[in-house]
Amino acid sequence: MSKFLKEFKDFALRGNVVDMAVGVVIGAAFGKVVTSVVDIFINPIVERITAAAALEGNTPGVAGALITFLGVLIEFILTALVLFLIIKAMNKAKDLTKKPEKPAAPTTKKCPYCLSEIDIKATRCPHCTSEIK
Repeated sequence: MSKFLKEFKDFALRGNVVDMAVGVVIGAAFGKVVTSVVDIFINPIVERITAAAALEGNTPGVAGALITFLGVLIEFILTALVLFLIIKAMNKAKDLTKKPEKPAAPTTKKCPYCLSEIDIKATRCPHCTSEIK
């Protein structure tokens, strides 16, 4: 049983799982903020636009459904845009913290006589048979 608990602990505390959990919580909180912005600022504008359409003979039910749909659509677009920008910034920050990779050690060298590529450990060129120091 203790092996099972240790495996579960390793899984739950792995970086990806914790990062995903934080992302879900932040995403939910951000969703509430976007919903508030849409309800307070954007829906009144849409209501005024659709109120003019309702006065022209359309039924109020259609205008209400249109307001709800446009509000949800705008909320989705704003949420997706901001999350895209956050993820893009996080990826850029992650790239900045990466250590540059050291170039691999050379495995070949050039023969000083015939300029052929030869093994780095070679003491004699296989092409021109010159001794290499």
